[in-house]
Amino acid sequence: MTAATDLQHRLQAHALQQVDTALGTVQYRHAGVPLPQTTHVFLHGIGSGSGSWLMQLDAATKSLPHDSAAQSANPPVGVLAWEAPGYGASTPVGPTEPLPSDYAARVWAWLDALGVTHPITLVGHSLGALMAASATAAQPARVSRLVLLAPAQGYGLADAALRAQKRDDRLRALHTLGPQGMASKRAVAMLSPQASPEQLSFVQHIMAQVHPAGYTQATHMLSQGDVATDLQHGTAPLTIASGRADGITPMAGCQALAARLGLPWHDLGDVGHACALEGADVVNALLGLTAKQTS
Repeated sequence: MTAATDLQHRLQAHALQQVDTALGTVQYRHAGVPLPQTTHVFLHGIGSGSGSWLMQLDAATKSLPHDSAAQSANPPVGVLAWEAPGYGASTPVGPTEPLPSDYAARVWAWLDALGVTHPITLVGHSLGALMAASATAAQPARVSRLVLLAPAQGYGLADAALRAQKRDDRLRALHTLGPQGMASKRAVAMLSPQASPEQLSFVQHIMAQVHPAGYTQATHMLSQGDVATDLQHGTAPLTIASGRADGITPMAGCQALAARLGLPWHDLGDVGHACALEGADVVNALLGLTAKQTS
């Protein structure tokens, strides 16, 4: 078994499940403590899926004591990672050109259906940051901490010509290459040059599974969203982090967003955009899924 296949095999331990909500079906993965005690909820990016959180799902499983007398280094945690609307078997949002708030409503409908009503740590990666920020703005009392990893900031306040160009370029690539071709061509941009071939193959595997219709809706959401606007309405402690080798949401842009909000930028090291995979140890420590690293 190759290491890439091993990553896919490990993901099978976190089987896809689904639940019917007031707004449609949501597919998801779960690990760690029982659902009603969930501590962390993860929202993936545009060319991704719930499998992108493999390392966080693994960390939640490892946080459980091996027997009733065992004590883990950290308290046990529970992780939920969804397939966004239009991804996997999750019901698409209604509008052809949705807003972040359309996805935010699905977040809370999903958690309501699972009985997760207490405050949680909400984590958004890339496009998922727009969803997470909007969800927090909508129901701030349900978020104890908001973490944005390599956040996409959206083009909602950009010049109309730039907004249209970004949207059309992305959709043209999808229509020209298809999910498989897009994964083969673009997965390398998700990682740093130091990433392993196994990590690259795993990212390709996940990216190749996107549905064109769901990806198209998400592209329209990206073109209309503005993460900073929603962040102004949140009350939860906010963390913004990214890697130094991220060429998709570059370090400078993430630093500027943090500075605009009067916050520090958290350095995830020399990792690329798929930081939850490539920089898993640092990310998991930042999220409290594992013990803090010491130098």
